Amino acid sequence: MSGVLTVINQIGPEIGHVLSGFGERIRVVAQNRDVSEPWNTGEADILLTGPSVAWRNAPQTPPAGWTSSLRWVQIASAGVDGFPEWLLEGREITTGRGNAAGPIAEYVLLALLAQTKRFETFRPSSPEEWIQQASAVKNHAPLGSLAGQTLGLAGYGAIGQEIARLARNFGMTVLAWRRSAWTDEEAVRDGVQPVADLGTLFERSDHLVLALPLTSETNAIVGAEVLARAKPGLHLVNVARGKLIDEVALLDSLNHGRIAAATLDVTAPEPPPAGHPFYTHANIRLTPHISWSGPDVLASLGARITRNVENFLHGRPLEARLDLSRGY
Repeated sequence: MSGVLTVINQIGPEIGHVLSGFGERIRVVAQNRDVSEPWNTGEADILLTGPSVAWRNAPQTPPAGWTSSLRWVQIASAGVDGFPEWLLEGREITTGRGNAAGPIAEYVLLALLAQTKRFETFRPSSPEEWIQQASAVKNHAPLGSLAGQTLGLAGYGAIGQEIARLARNFGMTVLAWRRSAWTDEEAVRDGVQPVADLGTLFERSDHLVLALPLTSETNAIVGAEVLARAKPGLHLVNVARGKLIDEVALLDSLNHGRIAAATLDVTAPEPPPAGHPFYTHANIRLTPHISWSGPDVLASLGARITRNVENFLHGRPLEARLDLSRGY
C-alpha cells in the first residue's frame, strides 16, 4: 500500500506510544472521543476509537462533516452496539473481542465464590458477632462449594470459553448455549455440555452467566418467560450488556424468590438513574462496568492494533473483524 496513512487515535496515549513504532509509515493524530463530534476525522484512513457518551448520542444518519474516507475503524470494545450503523458500514471494522476475556472470567469466578461462600455476609463488628456467625456456620448453615454445582453460559465466545476453563478447575459442570451451531469436537475439547435453548440453560444452572453480544435478536432475551423457568436458587451474572435483561422482570423474579441473586456489572442505562432499585436491592450485587479491567488489557489491545496496522499496510486480512450481519 503506497503513501502515508493518516491514523486518528481516540483510544489514548498508550496506543499512541505503540503506534510511534511505525515511524514515517503512518501519520498519527491524537483526538478525544469524548468530544461532542468524534466522527469528525477529516481525510483520515484509519480511526481507532472506543465507547463514549458522544458515540452513544450520535445521530441516526451521517451528520454534516462526516467523511467517507475511512477505510478501517478499530473499536476498543468487543461490542459495537454503542456506535451508529453509518460508522460500521462500508469499511473494515475490527473490535477488541477477547482482549478482556481473562479479567472478565476472573470477575465471574469471584462473583460465583462470593455467592456460594456468602462472603459479603460475614463482617463481625464485635467478639459476640464473631462467635455468633462462626457458630451459625458450624452448626446450622455450612458454606457451599462450587464443586459439583452447574454453571450455565449464555454465549460461548472468548469470554465464555475462559470462564468455562476456570469453572472446570473448580469442579463445576459447565453447560453452554449459543446461537451458532456446535460441533461435537468443540464440546469434547472444552469439556462443556451444549444445550439447545436458553430456557433449558436456566432450568439446569445453579449459576448462569450472560456473555452474549447485544443484537436485535438478543435485546431483552432474558425476560419473564425465561426467568420463570429458572432453577430455584439461581444466581444470574451479567458481564455483557444491560439490555439483554428485562429489568422489570428481573426485579419481579428476585422479589418473588424465583431467582436467588443477580450480579450485574452492566445495566441499561449506565449508570442507572438515582433511586433505581439496583442500588439498594438486598439480592443484587452491582458493580460499575469494571469486569473488563485488568493490568494487561490495554497492552493486549495495543499488540492487536500493531499486528493489524501491519496487516493493513501489506493488504492482509485483519484480526477480530466485525461480521455486521451477525452484529459481532
